[in-house]
Amino acid sequence: MPVAGISACTVAPITLIEALFAAFSGTLALAGLSVVALAIQAYADVRQAAMLHLSIGFVLIVAAALGTTISTFLGDYSQVVGLLTVNYAITTVGFLFVMYSIVSRN
Repeated sequence: MPVAGISACTVAPITLIEALFAAFSGTLALAGLSVVALAIQAYADVRQAAMLHLSIGFVLIVAAALGTTISTFLGDYSQVVGLLTVNYAITTVGFLFVMYSIVSRN
């Protein structure tokens, strides 16, 4: 029985594909943030800008993945093309930072 002033909220059960999407996004975030932590630790040890660029790149990649996952679930899969466009743009900038960290000379 609903409490006065509070409406009953129904939540659709999560499908297998949604659960896999969330699990893979979480795994990517954990792995990416592990790289960020290692790169920041390396930067603190050797003060090479490449490690800072590497950490920035992976922060952007993780942000794109988590932002897409959260936006997808909150937005109920609306505006998929726009969401993926923003995801790919942020991910691309992240990988550009990663590539720059590899090819830059300190």
